[in-house]
Amino acid sequence: MLLVHGELAPRLALRTILQAGGYFVDVAASPSEAITKLDGSQYELVLSDNSFGSREAGRNLLAYARVKDYRPATALITSYEPLFKMLPGRGHQIAIHTENLPNLLGEIAELIGIRACRRYRPLRQAVSSS
Repeated sequence: MLLVHGELAPRLALRTILQAGGYFVDVAASPSEAITKLDGSQYELVLSDNSFGSREAGRNLLAYARVKDYRPATALITSYEPLFKMLPGRGHQIAIHTENLPNLLGEIAELIGIRACRRYRPLRQAVSSS
């Protein structure tokens, strides 16, 4: 998975938690670094912070990731839950705060599972129509 967060402390903390959960985590500190990594490797999941100086930077990065041929699951993350409102039609959003940490790995597993179902749905349809 690719974790994109502009602040060092949250980036390292999240990487440590995700690695402890058994995930391989590649990190990027900026959207431009993340784009380079997205072009050079394939990821099952891309998690991006919502705040990179521009309100839309995280969303634009995830939009870029979603058009890759390997179709990674994507989600916005934030440590500032009161400022993070669920926006309909904007994809998955995960609030990272102390009370949510026990659920974090479950949410990550669910996103990867959704990606797997979405990725192989056309194959199942083609097999059943033959």
